[in-house]
Amino acid sequence: MTAALEGTRVVEFGWAAAGPLVGTYLAQHGADVIHVESSTALDPFRSTYPPFRDNVVGPDRAGMFAFYNAGKRGVTLDLKQPRAVELALRLVKAADVVIESFPAGTLARRGLGHDALRRARADLVILSSCNQGQTGPHAQHPGYGSQLTALAGFNELLGEPDRTPVILYGPYIDYIAVGYGVIAILAALERHRRTGDGCIIDLSQYEAGLQFLAPALLEHAANGTVPTRDANHDRVAVPHGVYPTPADDGWVALSVWSDEEWAQFRVALGDPEWSRDPGLATAAGRRAREAELDDRIAEWTRMRSRDETVATLRTRGIRAAAVESVGELFDDPQLAHRGVWRRAKHAGLGEVGLMAPPFALSETPARADRAGPTLGEHNEAVFKGLLGLGADEYASLAADGVFA
Repeated sequence: MTAALEGTRVVEFGWAAAGPLVGTYLAQHGADVIHVESSTALDPFRSTYPPFRDNVVGPDRAGMFAFYNAGKRGVTLDLKQPRAVELALRLVKAADVVIESFPAGTLARRGLGHDALRRARADLVILSSCNQGQTGPHAQHPGYGSQLTALAGFNELLGEPDRTPVILYGPYIDYIAVGYGVIAILAALERHRRTGDGCIIDLSQYEAGLQFLAPALLEHAANGTVPTRDANHDRVAVPHGVYPTPADDGWVALSVWSDEEWAQFRVALGDPEWSRDPGLATAAGRRAREAELDDRIAEWTRMRSRDETVATLRTRGIRAAAVESVGELFDDPQLAHRGVWRRAKHAGLGEVGLMAPPFALSETPARADRAGPTLGEHNEAVFKGLLGLGADEYASLAADGVFA
């Protein structure tokens, strides 16, 4: 079966998640993605972020790198050396797409700016993904996704009203930007198919994050109000929150979106006397007593197991779900049925778990069966096989540290 992107070659300069995960989605759908890195400045996913096999740090023992770079070929080049830059441009000449996710201007200082890339191949599709875009007064500001989520306003919306904002786990905006990056590249490839033209995509991860704040931005634009932290409460659903089940059993998330649903919710609760209060029959009445309502519901959820609570509520059509731990995700029957989790062998890690894309193509399903490469794993295959370097030239360049 032909993969959706078979015949498309991508050269990728980048690290961590924001750029490389774009390439991973392309690789899982058949693109030949060549990830270019260097042992002289290791990707933080190889050197910093656990887990590492046996808790011993090493570039080929890093689970994060193997996970986020699945399906790619990996080569090393010391781009501080002119010969390495020449080889990088030869790779670009043989590619359809270049992805880079370093701070603005980083590759240009190595002789691999947009103009140089387009000279190597005029119809190239280039995705530059960085914190705040390639231009503007803040383009050079350093940072990771956790700084961008704060800058974009997410943190101001998370937490209790009278307490400090809550920082989102992980580089949340990175993953938003990844989705936009994949879509932009696919659109550019379709445009190239029709017109023969390449393009440069300047993706600001900061601006990508703002797309997910549309309701709050509209609220301010329409009413002049500034949305802020409101715990787990919702502007429409009430009750809306996360409630405890017996000790060590976990939590349940539930929401009631209409007065009709409230009537069904009462039945699920056993129609206790407190729930019959006419003041709770409307959303406005429930909202005025939301703290009391949360306490009453928590009393009920603490009396039965998490699974029993969810089942009881769903019987009455109430939106409810268990709060699953990360470990439970691997046993989730829905995810198992959809083939989300895959296993693959890795030279440094043994067998590793991979995650398939969150969409399934009927005629060209994704391939998620190869973990990310070890450091420089495909140097000979790419530089000798694809670029045609002879054995003597390759050995000479290696001796000079070009492949470091």
